[in-house]
Amino acid sequence: MKYLIVGLGNIGAEYEHTRHNIGFDIADTFVAKHGGTYKNERLADVAEVKWKGRTLIVIKPTTYMNLSGKAVKYWMDKEKVPLENIFVLVDDLALPVEVLRIRPGGSDAGQNGLKNIQELLGTNQYPRLRFGIGNSYPKGRQVDFVLGKWPKDELPVVQWKLEKCVEIIEGFVTIGLERTMNQYNNLKYSPGN
Repeated sequence: MKYLIVGLGNIGAEYEHTRHNIGFDIADTFVAKHGGTYKNERLADVAEVKWKGRTLIVIKPTTYMNLSGKAVKYWMDKEKVPLENIFVLVDDLALPVEVLRIRPGGSDAGQNGLKNIQELLGTNQYPRLRFGIGNSYPKGRQVDFVLGKWPKDELPVVQWKLEKCVEIIEGFVTIGLERTMNQYNNLKYSPGN
C-alpha cells in the first residue's frame, strides 16, 4: 500500500522554520523519526519510508508554495498513489495555535498551495492536516506574520503538535482517515499534556 505525504512550504534558508513552512517541519519530523533521508528529485525533495507494510513517499515540493500542485500531481502519477492516499500537511491561519484539524477535503481557505493542488488535481477532495498558526497580527501584516518565525512562548505548543502530527500520519496510514479524525480532531494543547 502506497501513500503520498506532502509537506507544504517554500525552499530557501529565509523560509526555514517559519509558520508558513510548518508542512516541511512536519514532514522532516516524521522522516527523522522513521530513519528516512531526502533526495533531491524532480520537483521535490523526496524520502521513502517503509513502515508496517506500507510505503510512504514523503515529499517537500521545491516549486515554492504557489505551485505545489505540480509536484503533487507528478509524484502521485509517478508512484501511482490514489487520491484518498494523499495527505497534505499545511499551515492554517484560521485555526488557533493550539489546534490541529484533519479534513477529508474542502476549501483551500485562501491557502495558495492548496489552491494550486486543487487546480491541478481537479478536485478539493483529498485528505489534509491543517496546523493552526493563529492570526495574531496587525491589519495588513499577514504576509510578515505567516513568513515569520515562531515566538519563544509558542515553541512548546509547536513541538507538542509536531509530535502529534507524526502520530496522525501513522494513524492515517494504519487505521484510516475517519478513525484518525475521531481520535485527534478535538485534541488541543494545554501546558502539561
